[in-house]
Amino acid sequence: MSLFLYRLGGAIARHRGLVVAVWGLVFATVVGASAALGDHYDDAFSVPGTQSQEGEDLLADRFDQTGTSGQLLVTADAGKITDAGASKAVADIVAAVDKVPRVAISNPLTADDPVVSKDGASTLATIRFDQPVPSEGTLDAVQDAAQPPASSGVETWVGGDAYKPSADPSRIPELLGLMVSFVILAVTFGSLLAAGMPIVNSLIGVGVTLSAVVIASWIGTVSSTAPTLAEMLGLAVGIDYALFILSRHRRHMAEGLSAPEAMRRAMATSGSAVVFAGATVVIALTGLAVARIPVLTIMGVSAAVAVAVAVLAALTLLPAVALLLGEHLRPRTRRPRRRRTTAAPGPGIAGRWVRATTRFPVVTILAVLVILILAARPASGLKLALPDNSTAPESSAARQTYDAITAAFGEGYNAPLAVTADVITSSDPKGTVQDLAGAIAKVPDVVDITQATPNEGGDTALIQVIPAEGQTAPSTKALVQVLRDRSPGWEKTYKVGDMLVTGQTAINIDVSARLAGALLPFAIIVIGLSLVLLMVVFRSVAVPIKATLGYLLSVGAALGAVAVVFQWGWLGGLGEETGPVVSFMPIFVMGVLFGLAMDYEMFLVSAMREEFVRTDDAKGAVEGGFRSSARVVTAAALIMGSVFVAFIPGGSATIKPIAFGLAVGVFVDAFIVRMTLVPAVMVLLDRRAWWLPSWLDRKVPDVDVEGAVLHRKIAFQEWERENGEVAVLALDVVVRPGDAPVEITARPGEVHRIELPPGTSARELGQVLTGRSTAYSGSLVVDGYLLPEQREPVSRRTSLVELGRPLRPDAPVAEQIAALARVASPSPRRRRAFVARSLEVVDSVRTSHPDGDGSWDGAAVVEVATAVANGIDVLVLHGADGRTGPGRAAAESLAAEAARQGVTVILTVPAGTDAPEEGR
Repeated sequence: MSLFLYRLGGAIARHRGLVVAVWGLVFATVVGASAALGDHYDDAFSVPGTQSQEGEDLLADRFDQTGTSGQLLVTADAGKITDAGASKAVADIVAAVDKVPRVAISNPLTADDPVVSKDGASTLATIRFDQPVPSEGTLDAVQDAAQPPASSGVETWVGGDAYKPSADPSRIPELLGLMVSFVILAVTFGSLLAAGMPIVNSLIGVGVTLSAVVIASWIGTVSSTAPTLAEMLGLAVGIDYALFILSRHRRHMAEGLSAPEAMRRAMATSGSAVVFAGATVVIALTGLAVARIPVLTIMGVSAAVAVAVAVLAALTLLPAVALLLGEHLRPRTRRPRRRRTTAAPGPGIAGRWVRATTRFPVVTILAVLVILILAARPASGLKLALPDNSTAPESSAARQTYDAITAAFGEGYNAPLAVTADVITSSDPKGTVQDLAGAIAKVPDVVDITQATPNEGGDTALIQVIPAEGQTAPSTKALVQVLRDRSPGWEKTYKVGDMLVTGQTAINIDVSARLAGALLPFAIIVIGLSLVLLMVVFRSVAVPIKATLGYLLSVGAALGAVAVVFQWGWLGGLGEETGPVVSFMPIFVMGVLFGLAMDYEMFLVSAMREEFVRTDDAKGAVEGGFRSSARVVTAAALIMGSVFVAFIPGGSATIKPIAFGLAVGVFVDAFIVRMTLVPAVMVLLDRRAWWLPSWLDRKVPDVDVEGAVLHRKIAFQEWERENGEVAVLALDVVVRPGDAPVEITARPGEVHRIELPPGTSARELGQVLTGRSTAYSGSLVVDGYLLPEQREPVSRRTSLVELGRPLRPDAPVAEQIAALARVASPSPRRRRAFVARSLEVVDSVRTSHPDGDGSWDGAAVVEVATAVANGIDVLVLHGADGRTGPGRAAAESLAAEAARQGVTVILTVPAGTDAPEEGR
């Protein structure tokens, strides 16, 4: 990973202007397309595989209820709604609404059972829209048609599922959050120019993401909450990821490196961590699909796209802009003040803090555990539900209609349930439906049956049931379950089939139930992912366990804070009424906070590991790593927290608890868990923190997130500058446990003869040198590539040939080479060139060894000739026998001819062999 990003940094340095231009083109294209299309959001939840969704599909098929519904409440200013004047006004209003295209409504006063409030002053009609998401024009037309004349003597309210709060939230808090982030960045960088770059970078990424979400809303079902969540995450991680890379870039520039080289190294180190951190967030967010709720899946995917775009922008756009600015980003060097004493500089705030937390690690650990466990206790009583218009702002028409219906009829009229049944076998469908409705009406918490009718085909019943309370009330949830439990008995009694409890209220209840059931599987997935990823990154058993437990403490504290604020009413509920919070809040907060927690773990603990590898002092590495990374992690956490807090004041009832939970979770995880608990645990574990069983160490892949391979690459380049160019450099390479170490320094285009140590297999050493297998230990560079990390390019540029095997007797050399040419290239021209080049090498070798009998080492000659024709750079020959003789002479001739062709040759010889002078 680190070497790939190092090369990517170099490519961006060469084409920085093109990268910026491509980003500009992409931004203009997607923003323009989204502006032309406009959004098409849909907040309806579907739950495939549930009874409520099956019933909803049945209603769409049998009753043609494919759209959504609204409610029209009409109240008489004086007297009864059934009085002549008020009744005529209701009829006129209903007729006006019914004339709106794609809308249907019937007069509730002319039904067999008129819908009238207990005081007789109000009536309630259901509006049917034939679209799942009615256009703004249609909704406004219904509102206008429902307005009564001033002299009508009635007042109207329009609301229901089709109407959601439409007022755009204020952007001022978000701007204040960005200003706070800018101040933090300015203090961190000491440069206004550098401080503005992460913010601009994240804004461009968010612009691309939000435009993509708008376009996606025309393709699939996208909730109106999805873009807000994507914006919140995109800003937070976009600024932080850019901060990590830009801070490392400027640090390398302060060390005297050129801007391109500084960016290459920043990409290889901090860039690797950004890729890992972003990948964890993306995986966690796409893991929301475990709930099997399409809208939530799309919501998670939208947020994941925001994170992915933020990573892409941090790895491409930010480096390109930084390199265009060049020397303007180099930190100013301050002249050191004259000091009367030569005392060493103090440890600073970070040093004093880590010393305080690790002086008595057991006390620190116990104190943090007690505090966070107590903070998490309220989370056990967290109540979840999907929001309805009862949580809308009081100034919105949707909330005012909800409250008016509650006052006139009762809260349950805002949350009707629909019961369907198969009555195709009944000889009297209407009578059967009435009997069934009568039985349902006797169920506790059923206050009214407002509709009981079969469809036009007489095969399906529809009964609308009014519960005593609203959608989020526990009694409504219990009523849905009671109706479903009694359905089998009613089916037998009234000879009906397949009774289903459905409607938007039942769907919302089923969504909440499925989300609650998905919490544990999702938590297991996230925890398992955390353990595996951190074990791969840090090559440790203790670090993943410690990091995962810390993450659980952070999640518990975040959910506990949400419970005390939005259910207990602390902090005034942040302007919201106390009650259940949105159902997907816990699972969403868990997914996002997992990735953010791994961010801080990555940057803190990787610095500690680098110190440990360098000094072999486990306790000292904790302080050294903490001091080197605390400043950036602190800035990142403050920025991310300020972004989340900025979405609280103007957020909806759905967004507020999510933003608040993430803000609390980030604060707790960064400052209490990672910067307090983690150092104490690491000091307590000492060297055991970095223990990994040897058998597991060999199986765990090396992803090199810390950039260790880059450090080796840089060290090799410095070695070459001091000692000259080499094709193969092996330092203390041990092929198998117990073997003696091998040292090789082979110059390009020369023959390097190596006398094998006793017990070392020539074939196995050759496989290691050509990237076919991995050495047990040591440092190895072949053709400029590090092994074992870059085995693929090494295997393509090297060849391993065994000496001493006779030529195949069944075919001449030319035929064998021609057969290999057909495999090497499909092009006839290239095959001819390959054969000619191979035969040229064969003839040259035979000319240089005229005493051969034609088969002295024919197979090796063919393999070497074809390898040279393929353009290899390094050739390893093994199997040379004895001090003298035709076999040894043939090996020397073959090696010399390959070297003459520009190939570096490693010739292994048995121990005690007198080798000719090297470099021939």
